[in-house]
Amino acid sequence: MEYKNKHVLAPMVRVGTLPFRLLAAQYGADITYGEEIIDHKMIKCDRHINEYLGTTDFVERGTQNVVFRTCPEERNRVVFQMGTSNAVRALTAAQLVSKDVAAIDINMGCPKSFSISGGMGAALLSKPELIHDIITTLKRNLDNTITCKIRLLKSSEVTVELARRIEKAGVSALAVHGRRVPDRPRDPAKWDEIADVVAALSIPVIANGDVFEYEDFERIKGATGATCVMVARGALWNASIFSPSKSSWEDVKREYVRQCILWDNDVKSTKHTLKEMIAHYSSLELPEGKAVIKSANTENVALDESDQQLRIHSPPLYMAQILLYHSSICIIFSTEQINVPLRCSIFDCRARSFNGIGRLFGVLITSC
Repeated sequence: MEYKNKHVLAPMVRVGTLPFRLLAAQYGADITYGEEIIDHKMIKCDRHINEYLGTTDFVERGTQNVVFRTCPEERNRVVFQMGTSNAVRALTAAQLVSKDVAAIDINMGCPKSFSISGGMGAALLSKPELIHDIITTLKRNLDNTITCKIRLLKSSEVTVELARRIEKAGVSALAVHGRRVPDRPRDPAKWDEIADVVAALSIPVIANGDVFEYEDFERIKGATGATCVMVARGALWNASIFSPSKSSWEDVKREYVRQCILWDNDVKSTKHTLKEMIAHYSSLELPEGKAVIKSANTENVALDESDQQLRIHSPPLYMAQILLYHSSICIIFSTEQINVPLRCSIFDCRARSFNGIGRLFGVLITSC
């Protein structure tokens, strides 16, 4: 994978599943990180080809729990981020996904207690020998690009020293979040300290922190000298941040719900992501937020979203939607002709494709 002038979707727990990664790429993201997955969890999985969805699923043995889902469309840009504290275990987990992803990233920056207590995430920042062991083990045994994501340490000098050791271990790129472990999201990112890391290394540095608008990509590059820029919350709130022509968050939200339906996303992930969007732009106390919170499955989420639009724009279509839903029929509603495979495994109707069809009633709005 090449790291030059790339816009990167950051790893976000319960957000960075397949639908959101594809959504970000649709708006212009060059590289998309999946949510962090702990090595202990991954090594309990088996690899399955999901012919119905056209995906590769890593399913926890003895359950139907999909721990990681990907598809050929993102093969050359998706990064599998792993939480680990053991080189052998990290390799075992990475080997499971190595043929299906472009790169493997080791999380060395997560400040959450569950990561630190397990010796993972930011706990690795104080263990340079273990970092070296993990990186070199992966490098020796995998053909994938290997990268790391770190936070700033207590001083710029200490951060640079660690970054140099990581570079020497053989990573292809280093992502640097411009905050220290105790810092909170409201604390300003320290772009000047990211610049110190950039100046000290010969490998590409991915700058991360306080990117909320498309113009911020160039601002942080100019301030740090970094060749790539990573965005987390700015993308979570509106994934079209990767596009020079930003879309409204309502349009992005509807497209996200559509992607979640098409790729049969876990409802907990879908609800979490929608709640974050709504809480930022609106309020979870308003009807929309309350509807998402009470939704028990993705069907309810889709109905809640389409209810609002149809009630406003077309009450007759709203009634048609309800009738169709209770008849266990699911078809994508569109105002334009479509010719695409429809993947709706959560519904009884498993329509595969429509060609030359105009208006169709259903539970999900792709256009109004």
